[in-house]
Amino acid sequence: MSSRERILGRVRRALADVRQDDTPYEQAIERSYVREHGERSAEQTVDLLAGNLADYRAIVHRCATDELAAMIAGLLAGRGAQTVLVPSGLDGDWLAAVDAERVPDRAESTPHELDRVDSVVTACAVAVAETGTIVLDGSPDQGRRRITLVPDHHICVVRIPDQVVSSVPQALERLDPARPLTWISGPSATSDIELDRVEGVHGPRTLEVVLVHGPG
Repeated sequence: MSSRERILGRVRRALADVRQDDTPYEQAIERSYVREHGERSAEQTVDLLAGNLADYRAIVHRCATDELAAMIAGLLAGRGAQTVLVPSGLDGDWLAAVDAERVPDRAESTPHELDRVDSVVTACAVAVAETGTIVLDGSPDQGRRRITLVPDHHICVVRIPDQVVSSVPQALERLDPARPLTWISGPSATSDIELDRVEGVHGPRTLEVVLVHGPG
């Protein structure tokens, strides 16, 4: 018997005398909490997102769709990036002006190989204005979770206003809980008992968010 089977067996025995609840999940939990704090226009919601991202020390940029390729190329060049990790489903037009070597998102890539990559560029699933949070769900334009955790520099593109919601409850309605969700609020950081902040411990030291508006 495997450890998994042993643990599941204990769970089944512990639940043997528990009454079955046929209430659907959507009805079983009271959801009368506030879904959004105040009323905002789409533009105000995007502004709130930008402000909260900046509070978390993310670097925020804005551009139109036809300026995005030049924006990404400029950000990579400004950082001196020689290699950039590219998810398989990322829009190729976004990197049309990039000179850096493109590294594909491969399942067999080791952590050491990923650590040698200078930057990674991804899209996102949704962004939450009230918390300054960006959510990735592992879709083809975002790639595997680890490609945004190991490289030291992450450029994330958010389409505005379509991918921006006010609150976490609104974001959850758009997300598939079965997917590998990564919630990002600023660059990776932690503090020790003396409250000394250290960045880049379990994710990129630098997070740059590009809010892009217009068709695309």
